[in-house]
Amino acid sequence: MVGGGRRDVGWLAGVIQPGGFIAGVELVPLVAAIDVLAAEEPSAFADPASIEVLHRELARLQAIVAAASAAFDASGVWALDGAKSASAWISTRCRLPGGEARRTVRLGRALRDLPACDAAWRDGDITGAHVAVVAALRRDETAPSLVRDEEMLVDQARMLRFDAFRRVVGYWEQLADPDGADRDGERERSRRAVHLAASFDGMWLGEITLDPIAGSIVGGELSRLERTLFEADWADAAGRLGRDPTVGELPRTAGQRRADALVEMATRSRSMPPDARRPAPLFSVLVGYETLYGRICELADGHVVAPGMLVPWLSGAYVERAVFGPGNRVEVGPAVRFFGGATRRAIELRDRRCAHPYCDEPAERCEVDHIIPYSAGGPTTQDNGRLLCGFHNRQRNQRPPPAA
Repeated sequence: MVGGGRRDVGWLAGVIQPGGFIAGVELVPLVAAIDVLAAEEPSAFADPASIEVLHRELARLQAIVAAASAAFDASGVWALDGAKSASAWISTRCRLPGGEARRTVRLGRALRDLPACDAAWRDGDITGAHVAVVAALRRDETAPSLVRDEEMLVDQARMLRFDAFRRVVGYWEQLADPDGADRDGERERSRRAVHLAASFDGMWLGEITLDPIAGSIVGGELSRLERTLFEADWADAAGRLGRDPTVGELPRTAGQRRADALVEMATRSRSMPPDARRPAPLFSVLVGYETLYGRICELADGHVVAPGMLVPWLSGAYVERAVFGPGNRVEVGPAVRFFGGATRRAIELRDRRCAHPYCDEPAERCEVDHIIPYSAGGPTTQDNGRLLCGFHNRQRNQRPPPAA
């Protein structure tokens, strides 16, 4: 409680559980320590170092809660209250959503077979999200390999951003169980479904489930149209206000623009002449030479896909070649002012998002920027180019640019 006094923690030691024992004596210091923090103003911990420490300690506490919840599940004490399961008891007594309670118990159980994850989570080096990703790998076909490689995966989790860690795990799973990865791809595609129905008041409600490749095609076009609508809304508001507007001053929300973009997609489809040339679907897949670089097969947004998922698309695919590395690259002239053509496309495929370490803007919303400024003699080449979103590109003149 911010600004208030400390809470009397004596109540915790006096909680009588169904088995007749007193709970929480060992937790009194924890409650007292949290009360000390709660009595402070949040601004006291608003510096970067404190935020990092808080999240690290939160991860450690969540690891202990998950392990304790799994032990509670194994004890069967929850049945004394008539609960059907430990997660049901936790959901009721701790007022948690059922799914969150089940996830906590499930992660606690998984830790029994994942000692490296258990230790790293308790140390605050990784989070429950990392543990959930590794735990999902465990099955009969992958269990021996996971025992061998768990520490390596945990090391990757310690070093990488979460999205990059997911890619590592995706490739590990393909190598540990290739047939299973292909089956998972087929299963993902079989789950595709679209539900759209009119409600009683005439509004239409729906849900879309697509596999990664189909989702990339539909999502990419939907995002492109939404961006076009955003730029139109921004220009309209700027002209009306005589200044750059805030997002709240735009006439449509992002969700409304996506809805209008979906209607626009349907309108264009309906208005296309029957004999018109069908546009080829656009999605980018990065595939590498295993003997040179290791296995690579992922969409441009970083989602790892099984090679078998590409088979249905190969008959109508256009193959685009982009070579990364010294020599044998297609470049525009290095003295040209702006990145374009094959050079720009290669940089988009290489970086795939804004190069700033705290940004996730996708390539289609970024500009290709010179690392060594063009005005300082920097060449227009792949090595001297990187993606930056408009915000971070403009910021270069105000703060040091991110590391290349």
